[in-house]
Amino acid sequence: MKTIRIGSGAGYSGDRIEPAVELAERGRLDYLCFECLAERTIALAQLARLRDPAGGYDPLLVDRMQAVLPAAVRNKVRIVTNMGAANPSGAAAAIAETARRLGISGLKIAAVAGDDVLDQVRDADLPLLETGGRVADLGNRLLSANAYLGAAPIVDALAQGADIVVTGRVADPSLFLAPLIHEFGWAPDDWPLLGQGTVVGHLLECAGQVTGGYFADPGLKDVSDLARLGFPLAEVAADGTAVVTKVEGSGGLVTQATCTEQLIYELHDPTRYLTPDVTADFSGVRFAPDGRDRVRVVGGGGTARPEGYKVSLGYRDGFIGEGQMTYAGPGCVARGRLALAIVAERLKLIGVAADELRFELIGVDSVAGGAAQLLQAEPPEIRIRVAGRTGTLADAVRIGNEVEALYTNGPAAGGGAVKSAREVVAVLSTMLPRERVRPRIQMLSEVPS
Repeated sequence: MKTIRIGSGAGYSGDRIEPAVELAERGRLDYLCFECLAERTIALAQLARLRDPAGGYDPLLVDRMQAVLPAAVRNKVRIVTNMGAANPSGAAAAIAETARRLGISGLKIAAVAGDDVLDQVRDADLPLLETGGRVADLGNRLLSANAYLGAAPIVDALAQGADIVVTGRVADPSLFLAPLIHEFGWAPDDWPLLGQGTVVGHLLECAGQVTGGYFADPGLKDVSDLARLGFPLAEVAADGTAVVTKVEGSGGLVTQATCTEQLIYELHDPTRYLTPDVTADFSGVRFAPDGRDRVRVVGGGGTARPEGYKVSLGYRDGFIGEGQMTYAGPGCVARGRLALAIVAERLKLIGVAADELRFELIGVDSVAGGAAQLLQAEPPEIRIRVAGRTGTLADAVRIGNEVEALYTNGPAAGGGAVKSAREVVAVLSTMLPRERVRPRIQMLSEVPS
């Protein structure tokens, strides 16, 4: 039975580059996929493109391509990635330019567009999934709207001979499902196969998480050689069954436990994992050992895909101001609490208008709040943090300024102050009917040297 080897070269935008090179060089791959768009990343990319129309694609795109292209071309590994973010055509041009500088010729690079649906949803009376409001409620704060495309346009690009496919917003597992559909000729309504292929994509999409990166817990779940963590690959057969593994000799591990943790990662209803391609059913998935660092995956299923596309809406949501300072030695907790009280009073005195404020002793109550305040022993040092959400950048800046002013106006021996203020780009979701989304492909053919 024909088998396809698919590697995962990145699990998020800032991920390591070396494991992808290792996969391209030694993974004997057919495809290398890079998943680099988190929910908020696309909105930030849209903001970057507003500032620079030539930008808006992944900031590590050129570095990644420069590192991986020589081995990928030499070993005939096709690349699929969503590093196009807000500007897939610009990303394709940047890849072509990188190939030229490397002396690589003959590449066909496809840019998949059509996920930008801002015009379609602006002024539309669509409901917001998280809040119950309407898209129109966001008014001129609405910054971006990107539909989660599925595998279909990537399959089309591969059928046209693309060596590299670069997309904007595409559902994460769809990046990995597309090569399977292309290679095996799976029908667009073969829901069980598409569901099993989506299981494979979900296991691979976070890269190092399934090889032990998110799994490690010293003394409980030890993982060796994490500094050289190998990224995963899957050997997938035409019937959708797969073996998850990694390059021999790389760090980390692949076990039934690592695969199980990744399977349930960000999973709400295991019988209804919604993607643009299929409503996948993870409830029957089974793992079995298949040798060292090899786990066999079977049992994924699926039913008909959702009627509409999920759309990620990026919008301006005010500003965050923050300040931090450290106190060390005897009485550090008391001095830290006094410092927080001073800043709280100062913010009232100078009239900072904040919708939300947090006053934290990092290491004591910054995560669990008041529930964690019963200290058994005083720590040798403590760091205070004050953060607030404001309507203006000026008020956000004043929060950090008040923390920094503790140097000479607060408790004894504060040090290491840092402060920041930034705009907040938040994300909400809506659903858009399929007929209002038009994916399209731009092919850069035969990139010359």
